[in-house]
Amino acid sequence: MISLFKRYPLLAEKLPHVSLGVLPTPIQKLDRLANEIGADTLYLKRDDLSGAIYGGNKIRVLGFLLGRALQIGAREVLTFGYAGSTHATATAVYAKELGLKSISMLLPQPNARYVRANLLLSYACGAELHQHRSVRALYPATAYQLLRHRLRCGRFPYRIAPGGSSPLGTIGYVDAAFELADQVKEGKIPQPDCIYVPLGSMGTAVGLTLGLRAVGVETRVVPVRVIGEAHASAEGMVRLFGKTNALLRSLDGSFPAFEITENDLDIRHDFLGQGYALFTEAGMRAVACMELSEGMTLDGTYTGKALAALIQDAKKDALKDKTVLFWNTYNSRDFSDAIAGVDYRQLPRCFHPYFEQDVQPLDRPHRPAGQGQMPATVRL
Repeated sequence: MISLFKRYPLLAEKLPHVSLGVLPTPIQKLDRLANEIGADTLYLKRDDLSGAIYGGNKIRVLGFLLGRALQIGAREVLTFGYAGSTHATATAVYAKELGLKSISMLLPQPNARYVRANLLLSYACGAELHQHRSVRALYPATAYQLLRHRLRCGRFPYRIAPGGSSPLGTIGYVDAAFELADQVKEGKIPQPDCIYVPLGSMGTAVGLTLGLRAVGVETRVVPVRVIGEAHASAEGMVRLFGKTNALLRSLDGSFPAFEITENDLDIRHDFLGQGYALFTEAGMRAVACMELSEGMTLDGTYTGKALAALIQDAKKDALKDKTVLFWNTYNSRDFSDAIAGVDYRQLPRCFHPYFEQDVQPLDRPHRPAGQGQMPATVRL
C-alpha cells in the first residue's frame, strides 16, 4: 500500500489506483558529486528506478490515471506531449501492461537521442502515434481521433492531460512526499532543507509542495522551469495546488486544507535557455558532472537543467550547512532489448526526420545507460 493510503485509508477506498511502480524508490547519498560542487550534504531520490520497465516521475502519476481508466471501463487512453515525451512513452508502456491501447498526440521538438529512443519504445508498445505542427492544429486533430476511436471501439478513449498533471495525477506526488517522510523516519535521509525538481507540466513540484505541507515539514521545493511560462508558472502552480487539495478533501474531509500564494513559491526561471528541449551548456555540464562523479545519466531537457540550478546555488554557498535532495525524474531503466528489432521506418513518416537528421549539437554521446543503445539501423 502506498504511503498516502496508509495515512488516509479512506482515500484508498475512494481513489482509483493501480500499482505500476517499484516503490518506495531508493535514497542515495551523493558524496562525490557534493564534493565536486561544494555542497555539504547531498542526496538523490531515485525515481529513475520507479518502474521495472521504464522509470521516471510519470509512473507515480499514471498509477492514479490508468487506475481511473480501468475503473470506468476504458479500452484506450489518449494523451499529449512533444515527440520525445517521457510521459507519452510511460503511458504507452504501462497502458500495454494493463491491456489498454495508448494514443499519443504529439508536437514537434528539437531533435535528441532520447527522442528517438522514446519514439521507438512507444511504437514497440503498440502506441498509435500522431504528430501535428502546432497546438492549434492539435485541437481539431484530437477531436477527430476521439470521434474515430469512439466509432471504432464503441466508447471514447480516456483522456490524460499533458504530463498527467491533472489534480488526480498530481496526487501521485502528494504520495511521494509521504513516502519521503517515511524514509526520513526510517533514518534513510535527514529531513531535507530543500528539494530540486524540474518544472514542466507542474504536477511533480505541486504534488510535493502539497504533500510536504500535509506531513507537516518545512522542506522547500525548488522548481526549475524547463518550459515556457505559458505552460509552467506560479499562477498555474497555485491553481493546480488548490484543485488537488480540494479533490483530496472532497474524498476525505480529514485531509488538511492549505492555501498558497505565488509568493510562497521559489521557481527558478534562469535555466531554460533558448526554449523547451534545447539543451544548454550549463545543463550539459551538470549532466557530465553527475555522470563522471556518480556514474548516473541525466537528460538535457529536464534533469540537467534542474541540476544546473542546484550546482550554481552550491557554488554560491547558498546551500551551506543544508541537506539538499535532488529528485531524479528521468528514466534509467535500460530498454535497448525492447527496441532492438524496431526499424524507425515502421513509424509514421512524420517521425522519420528525428532519425535521419542530426541531433542538436549539445547532445553529445555518453555512456549507454538508461536509454540503452540504439539499433544499428538508426543514424546517431
